[in-house]
Amino acid sequence: MAFRLSNNLVGILNFVTFLLSIPILGAGIWLSREGVTECERFLDKPVIVIGVFLMVVSLAGLIGACCRVTWLLWVYLVVMFLLIVLGIVFTIFAFAVTNKGAGEVLSNRGYKEYRLGDYSNWLQKRVTDGKNWNKIKSCLADSKVCTDYSQKYLNLSPEEFYKEHLSAVQSGCCKPSNDCGFTYVGPTNWTQGSAVSTNADCNLWSNDINTLCFNCNSCKAGFIDNLKSAWKKVAVVNVVFLVFLIIVYSVGCCAFRNNRRDNHYQQGWKA
Repeated sequence: MAFRLSNNLVGILNFVTFLLSIPILGAGIWLSREGVTECERFLDKPVIVIGVFLMVVSLAGLIGACCRVTWLLWVYLVVMFLLIVLGIVFTIFAFAVTNKGAGEVLSNRGYKEYRLGDYSNWLQKRVTDGKNWNKIKSCLADSKVCTDYSQKYLNLSPEEFYKEHLSAVQSGCCKPSNDCGFTYVGPTNWTQGSAVSTNADCNLWSNDINTLCFNCNSCKAGFIDNLKSAWKKVAVVNVVFLVFLIIVYSVGCCAFRNNRRDNHYQQGWKA
């Protein structure tokens, strides 16, 4: 049988993918058994699904290319084609929903304020859903984002604190909105003044480290801004991944054509 470069290349690529799927699947199983927080348990099923999917698809490509199993390679190419289509759709969608919204620059402040209404309606609905937000709050609490923030800025004077460049989550969840006019005592300790604000978040603020502004719209907006930045990075990486998938798909098509040609020759020889 003539040497087929495309078949060997598909086999090598899928063997590497198969090896990568093993630690991914192992991580998902470990999270399902050892995960103690809501955030960790939330991740186990998606990780297991991704691991199993990569393992099955890579095995189909590996066996189909190296063992000349044409129908299996055909199934592999169909799945790869669907992945490419889904990847393109996701990339367009990710750029669309993250195109709107940004933090509001404040005068004499190093940090920004975040308004929920500035972001896409789709992201707002998903994040503000009661069930989803409870899980998000659990993840934020597990990450100790406000506890670390409090310790980091504990000894700063008001003037020094106002110059700090806080993250979107720190600004939205760990301190009250600038609209409230509260007096700074510490990073998570603020005194309510006489100023009256129409911002509903002012009534939700608490100096309790377990409460702070986790129920505020500013916290949800800060999380969305952080999510938006992450999605944009994922979308950019996804473009690179799509180019790789298209190359692999093209090589796979060559391997499929080789398999059909070899099968045709074998049938003709037997005849």
